[in-house]
Amino acid sequence: MASTSAENRRPISTAEGFLLGGIAACVAVTFSNPAEVAKTRLQLQGELAKHGGVKVYNNVFDVFAKTWRNEGIRGIQRGLPPAYVYQILLNGSRLGFYEPFRRSVNRFFGFAPTDQIPITSIAAGAASGAVGGILGNPLFLIKARMQAYSPALPVGAQHHYKSSFDALSTIWRAEGLRGLRRGVDAAILRTSMGSSVQLPTYNWTKNQLVSRGILPANSIWTYLASSSVSGICVLIVMQPADTTLTRMYNQPTKILPNGDHVGVLYKNPIDCLWKTLKTEGPMGWYKGESSA
Repeated sequence: MASTSAENRRPISTAEGFLLGGIAACVAVTFSNPAEVAKTRLQLQGELAKHGGVKVYNNVFDVFAKTWRNEGIRGIQRGLPPAYVYQILLNGSRLGFYEPFRRSVNRFFGFAPTDQIPITSIAAGAASGAVGGILGNPLFLIKARMQAYSPALPVGAQHHYKSSFDALSTIWRAEGLRGLRRGVDAAILRTSMGSSVQLPTYNWTKNQLVSRGILPANSIWTYLASSSVSGICVLIVMQPADTTLTRMYNQPTKILPNGDHVGVLYKNPIDCLWKTLKTEGPMGWYKGESSA
């Protein structure tokens, strides 16, 4: 009689994981993109201003209401096309490369490939997230700038593009490959921090619920509870880097005598984290958290 235990199931391939992760993320982002628009605008509001500066938006619901009233559905769903491609690259990489990386790291340190070792799981999650961050950087860059743009109630620097292709071509003509790579160090920091806890905390929570007899392995409540715990952990760990990434992407640039385009406000992610902390306090790192 054939065994149906988890140990004997064929692990999904890298290609299957990439495809499934990308499709699932695209479905999710269709519904989550309005919250991303709100988060981006809240993260840029009062940028490097003591005491928060002038408030354009009071909270996430105020962003929804004002954006809908002034910009309609187009405003609420700004940046959706590049968000689709970005999610395919990011989450496809997270799910597609996580298991191969984890198994390889396990073997390197002398563990069985199937063993769930916390430290190797975290390392694999960080590495797979970094790959996704690098691949998806140009798409996240234009997504953030398109979401920040508002003809009615602007916050932060404003970049107006007619479409995703127009955004990519405009940046390419002005700054070349370096412009499309802008913020990649912050993207690696963000995705590595998030991915380092996403799948490990999901797997740990699920294993605890099942092994302690709290919930059955294939229950939808097991998946929901595991995803909820994982999501909270990701939010806490990743939000400072997420705010940093948004600001690094959206900051205005200047041209140096040698022709290089450099950011006006921040030199690098650490500089952004420090300036935000110094000017706005620790809660400046967590702007937009309620909509994340």
